[in-house]
Amino acid sequence: MSSFENQLEKVQTRPGFVAALDQSGGSTPKALRLYGVSEDAYDGEEEMFRRVHEMRTRIITSPAFGGDRILAAILFENTMDREIEGKPTARFLWEEKNIVPILKVDKGLADVENGVQLMKPIPNLEPLLQKAKLNGVFGTKMRSVIKEANPAGIAAIVGQQFEIGRQIVSLGLVPIIEPEVDIHCPDKAEAESLLHAELIKQLDALNDNELVMLKLTLPEQDNLYADCIAHPRVLKVVALSGGYSREEANERLARQNGMIASFSRALSEGLSAQQSDPAFNDTLDASIASIFEASNT
Repeated sequence: MSSFENQLEKVQTRPGFVAALDQSGGSTPKALRLYGVSEDAYDGEEEMFRRVHEMRTRIITSPAFGGDRILAAILFENTMDREIEGKPTARFLWEEKNIVPILKVDKGLADVENGVQLMKPIPNLEPLLQKAKLNGVFGTKMRSVIKEANPAGIAAIVGQQFEIGRQIVSLGLVPIIEPEVDIHCPDKAEAESLLHAELIKQLDALNDNELVMLKLTLPEQDNLYADCIAHPRVLKVVALSGGYSREEANERLARQNGMIASFSRALSEGLSAQQSDPAFNDTLDASIASIFEASNT
């Protein structure tokens, strides 16, 4: 079997969740602050990215972080371009940790229009995907955000996600389609109902050989996305933590049968640059254990 086929088999059949380690330029300072590294601890963007790579390396190389509980990890391009212990990050994840590497490919959000933020254009997408394949990457992730229950906006956001998603599928990768519903959306349940209808419409239009994953906000109506999870074109439905604490995110996730976590901030909650390695590893182990348990429902 090829590496891709082995990775596909793992994501399809094994228990676990997806670790989101893909904070990019705009969200990196906040991620570092939460980790105990303030802006005055680094000078300029290059040093900032070096410091965040140190944080990610500490997480990835921790004995708590392994393929027994983690299916896949989402990386930012800057992280994919760097190495861990002398090996390119994506290859280290798969070859040393048995964790499937996924690459964030979007370039951020456009301004709010019709109650949503579409993705900005993604220039040079094809060369980026080819580079990802050379690095042994299995799939991609791209995020847009729903702020209001606006039918036109939600149709546009799902349409854009699937249009680009099909380009990614055509190049031999599995896209994670992420139309996030902001947890502060004033009509969140209604927005999720509209989103659900658009997702089913787009999933039903996929061809037999087009496989996607979905990354969705934990819904107000439990098991709202059960038919998406069961859909033959869907490899996995994963949940973002979206600003909920890890405890609340885990509680909500445990009520969604067949949905697994893809947490970022909730995964790293409680980790600090100032911790000793034993304390860091124990904190990460407890976090992974709780998210793994919530994902197995």
